[in-house]
Amino acid sequence: MTLARNHLIELLPGQDRQRLLARCESVPLALSQVLCERGAPLAHVHFPVDSYVSLVTQLYGHQGLEVGMVGREGVLGASLMLGVVTAPLQALVQGVGTAWRLTVPDFLAELARSLALQYYLHRFLYVRMAQLATSAACLRFHHIEPRLARWLLMSQDRAHADHFRVTHEFLAYMLGVRRVGVTVAAGALQRRGLILYCRGELRVLDRPGLEASACTCYAADRRSYTDWLGVPSFADPRLA
Repeated sequence: MTLARNHLIELLPGQDRQRLLARCESVPLALSQVLCERGAPLAHVHFPVDSYVSLVTQLYGHQGLEVGMVGREGVLGASLMLGVVTAPLQALVQGVGTAWRLTVPDFLAELARSLALQYYLHRFLYVRMAQLATSAACLRFHHIEPRLARWLLMSQDRAHADHFRVTHEFLAYMLGVRRVGVTVAAGALQRRGLILYCRGELRVLDRPGLEASACTCYAADRRSYTDWLGVPSFADPRLA
């Protein structure tokens, strides 16, 4: 039996899982690769394996802003479940790795055939809506430092490692703040011994301390996934 290493696929009954994987190909995702543009027709659906993708909203005259993230706990292209073939957000690869990819026609054909896939995608869409709402409130009410701690935890969860590459410029872009704001917030976390950040390489030194420094939105996001999909959103990927 093929091991999908994507939580949504692993939730499917064995026959449905193997049928879906038979339609998929494993593809590498490169850093900063754009998988889809907002308002453009979707060509593929991606189930990340060891990669992760930032969901970015764009407003005319302003820089983009990250409002969500998808790793091996989810899927990119779930809007097809609603009968919508255009992408609601830009999808920008944040963590390199691989993903299962299939064409939109193949995905729709499997969706029509698999009640289990429909069931879990309905729940995933609800979780995504809840997380988008949380993200909006977070951007409005929380300061940069706890937001940065939350973002680093989200990235570590999906990277499945205590270190990853990220620049000040990219962090500022994702958080919707000036670069100097990221520098101050990252410096504060580093002085407390929570992270080590040097030349684009970030290492989490104190995970519990970073969780304590993050805003409550981080725990809320994890709880919403667990409540509606019944498994820890970032459990060991080596699922049986």
